[in-house]
Amino acid sequence: MILFISDLHLSPRSPGATALFLRFLADRARQAQALYILGDLFEAWIGDDDIDDPYHARIVIALRATADAGVQISLMHGNRDFLLGQKFADAAGLRLLADPYDLTLPEWSFVLSHGDALCLDDTAYQEFRTRVRTPEWQEKMLARPRFVRRLVARYFRWRSRNTARAVYADLNPSATDDFLRDHGYVTFIHGHTHQPATHDHIVDGIHVERWVLADWHEDCGEALVWDGEMLKREAIVFENRP
Repeated sequence: MILFISDLHLSPRSPGATALFLRFLADRARQAQALYILGDLFEAWIGDDDIDDPYHARIVIALRATADAGVQISLMHGNRDFLLGQKFADAAGLRLLADPYDLTLPEWSFVLSHGDALCLDDTAYQEFRTRVRTPEWQEKMLARPRFVRRLVARYFRWRSRNTARAVYADLNPSATDDFLRDHGYVTFIHGHTHQPATHDHIVDGIHVERWVLADWHEDCGEALVWDGEMLKREAIVFENRP
């Protein structure tokens, strides 16, 4: 069994989602062979030198415990936590994935992505994404003191909340068809848009499914489950959360 999740946006300001994720790691996730986190695990990440923050340390310890229990955990960068690096990966016992990532299993093949790179109609975001993903920008940012980076992250969150549309921009249809064509018409799984759905694409006469992961909330989450034969959505809800 393989689990896919995305867009948890964990932070000290989301205690419910945090407790839900920690319980998920200690319970449901350990029944799986592999767990794929497709971006935005954190609401913001200012650099791997922030691992010693008590809140982040709890998440790292929980991820490591699940990995040590035999679950292969893979993490892809999102638009909020693109500064996650190898130091975090090593501490948490997981591997970082390129975006996109081709996942070929004996039974089926998938292509995984956070999804934001295909939201081409949001031109302002794409300009921002291009700028902050360069090594030069990231090197300059990581060289700043942590308190400065926290202020920058706070500003980005404030700007996002005040400029966000009622509905997140969806993937550009033409670019998505090209993406599916380039990746061999395999099943596409992504997050980012916070619009969970299963879309049917006909590309060059071939039917291709696109599964959009749900974002997590204070009282519930969602995982996509591959059981070796089919994909299905599973609500993540625990009573009497710690």
